[in-house]
Amino acid sequence: MTWQTLFLLFKSVRPRQWLKNLALYAPLFFSGFLFYQPVDGPSYFWLVTYAVAIFSILTSSVYLINDIFDAKEDAAHPFKKKRPIASGELPIPIAAFFAIAGIATVFYLSLSLPLFFRLLLLAYLFLQVVYATQIKKVAIFDVISIALGFLIRIYAGAVIVDLHMSVWFLLTVVSASLFLAVGKRQSERTLLKDKQVDFARRTLKNYSQRLLDQYTGMFANATWLTYALFSFQHETGMVEPLSERFPELYLSLPRTLHSQKLLMLSLPFVIFGVMRYLQLVYEENKGESPERVLLNDKMLLSAVLLFGLVAFVVIYG
Repeated sequence: MTWQTLFLLFKSVRPRQWLKNLALYAPLFFSGFLFYQPVDGPSYFWLVTYAVAIFSILTSSVYLINDIFDAKEDAAHPFKKKRPIASGELPIPIAAFFAIAGIATVFYLSLSLPLFFRLLLLAYLFLQVVYATQIKKVAIFDVISIALGFLIRIYAGAVIVDLHMSVWFLLTVVSASLFLAVGKRQSERTLLKDKQVDFARRTLKNYSQRLLDQYTGMFANATWLTYALFSFQHETGMVEPLSERFPELYLSLPRTLHSQKLLMLSLPFVIFGVMRYLQLVYEENKGESPERVLLNDKMLLSAVLLFGLVAFVVIYG
């Protein structure tokens, strides 16, 4: 095994995509139990961190499997043809061996975790294999399967510490993931059109520009609206209301400001994030890789960080 092969493997497992697995922290973060330490076990934070690590190994193995199935199709793509497996630099047998080894490692590491977490790992693996072989060729279902992948992550983060989730929170996750998936199709279609090549992804032929515009607007609106409803109804399990923590301050405020829905202070950052992402998709064609957009666009990254800061202060301050 040469260093060059190891580098190509590292490139193929897409470590940048591990950002998506941070979604497992979301149920714990919004529950108010981020720093909770049970008397008879590890802290909730470290337990979810362990689950994130397991999911990262699984998703990396899935990317290897996906690239193996897509090798021929990616070779015809103007950008994906540079991937190690599609270009032929990384032999398929080596990629397959590490994919299988990664999956075996995942289920070995999860033996001490709850049964439902392991079932969600199986569900995610099954979904991704079916997506790579069948679903990605079917319009609408390909986008829905991406949303299901995020939903499985969210449930995995919740069941690992046995937390309840608000229905509005789940709808926010579904709406946001559909928004990102459609934005990805939007940018991919535009990029390939600009390159004046046939659509390498078969389903793109079934997405007209007008249809993608409708989908994008629909899920963009759904994202911030469902989050607004979630933040308005949000209740944490550990933190006392403002009226109980600071009763004198609370009573000194005018009744107009006697609201316990302080999480809505984070809503402007969600609205700005949606608007900025739309701008990047439509004006700069940068939606094909959401995680790259997040890391490279300073305005969007700042909005996400400020959103996290405000939510943290409201829930845990």
